[in-house]
Parts: sequence; structure tokens; C-alpha cells
Amino acid sequence: MRSNLIPKLTSYPTITLLFIWMAVPLGMTIYFSFLRYSLMYPDVREFTGLLNYEYFLTDFAFLEALWNTFVLVFSVLIFSIIFGTGFAVLLNQNFFGRGLARVLAIAPFFIMPTVSALIWKNLFMNPVSGLFAWLLSLFGLGPIDWFTHVPMISIIIIVSWQWTPFATLILLTSLQSVDKDQLEAVKLDGANSFQAFRYVILPHLSRPIAIIILIETIFLLTIFAEIFVTTTGGPGLATTNLAFLVFTEALLKFDIGIASAGGVVVVILANIAAFFLVKMIGKNLQ
Repeated sequence: MRSNLIPKLTSYPTITLLFIWMAVPLGMTIYFSFLRYSLMYPDVREFTGLLNYEYFLTDFAFLEALWNTFVLVFSVLIFSIIFGTGFAVLLNQNFFGRGLARVLAIAPFFIMPTVSALIWKNLFMNPVSGLFAWLLSLFGLGPIDWFTHVPMISIIIIVSWQWTPFATLILLTSLQSVDKDQLEAVKLDGANSFQAFRYVILPHLSRPIAIIILIETIFLLTIFAEIFVTTTGGPGLATTNLAFLVFTEALLKFDIGIASAGGVVVVILANIAAFFLVKMIGKNLQ
């Protein structure tokens, strides 16, 4: 009993600190979500019940932001897993300069989102001096104003470029544990490289892919910097996701009550998504 008591007592301060760290902001958010409270009139606080939730959930911007969030998360997951798998398989081969290639392939993940968005906005997607405009001019084509004509595709490209290295890193690590004897046996049976990948490597990657989906989904639901730097949620609501919508209500419209209600709704939706993802991963790991 004494040996079990000491670890528990030493862990209580950390658990208490984490609980306060999470519970206090969440409690304040829930408290403000029931008030009519604006930063323009900080002395006026009026209890409104569920009125803020009703306004937020029935607002057309919420449905648009919810759809944009789904499109962004789903698209980035698809691109990061497909390209991450391809890069992981390529980087797992033996070739000269493999170490340097691995470092360069993983490097974008460590770039700050704001810096990454600025690089894409000014160096690649600029319709006047961007790299893509120059490449299109070589084929006699006019430049594309990416953030005006295809804003959501532009955001998906930027975020996918950031998160593909993460998927590559996880999958490359998993490929190190593939049974070499099994691969050799499959090839001796007459299987080509595609068949070996489909029937041996891909099933081996199912668990890390499930973990990638869970981790990336949690972070992709809160994408903000890339949108703020490039499109500021526009044109109109074309690239406004739930995180940016809450920011708009809080720091552009100064309505803390509605923004808090939106924050609570986003937390609930994120937990629902996490619950189903954890269930899916649990079945995959059994």
C-alpha cells in the first residue's frame, strides 16, 4: 500500500494543475456563453440563456463554416496520407543522399504556420511575381489569382504541404519494422512490387494511418493562421472555418457572448469527432 501511495501523492499536484489549466478557461467560456457581453460595452452583462447558442447555430455563417471545416479536414487527410505514404516508401529505399532527402522531406512540418502561409502567398501563388505564374507563362497561359478564384483549394494545398511531412515521418518509421523475410517470400512467389505493396506493406501501415487520422483531425479542426494570413476567411465566407468564425465574432465583432457559445459548440463537435475516431482506431488495433 505504501509503495502505491507515494506515486499517487506525487502525481496529484500535476493532475490538479492540468485540471485547473483546462477547467478554468472552459468554465469561463461556458459562463460568458450565457451572457450578452460585448467588448464595446464591458460594463454591461445581461443573462440571455441559450439565446447566443440559438443565434450561432441558426446563423448561415455557421453552416458555411461547418462545411468548409469538413472539406478542409477531409481533403488534407486524403492528400497527406496518399503523398505521405508515397514519400515514405521512396525514402525507405537505399539511394545516395537518403539522409539529406529525409531531412528535406520532413522540414516543412517544423515551419511556423504563419511563415508557411506567407511563403506560399508571396513566393508561389502571387499572380504577378509568384513561381506558379511564371510556370504558367512558359506555356502561354495567364496567371491565376489563387486566393480569389480558388481560395479553398489554395488553403488545402498550403495545409497539406505542412502536414504531409508528419504523415511521412510516422509511416517511414513504421516501414522500418516491415518483415523483410515476408517481403522476400512474396516476391519469390511471383508477386511484383505493386502486389507486395498492396498485400504486405499497406496492411502493415493501417495502424499508423489510423493514428495519423486521429492526430491530424484534432489539429486541423483548429486551423487559423493560414486562413488569417492569406484570405482572412474570404472571399465572403469561402474559406471561413469554425475556428476563424469564432475569432470573427470575438475580435472583429467584439461579441464575446456569441463567440463563447461558438467556442463551446466547436469543443462539443471536436469531442464527438474524437470519440468516433478513437472507436475506429480501437477496432483497428484489436
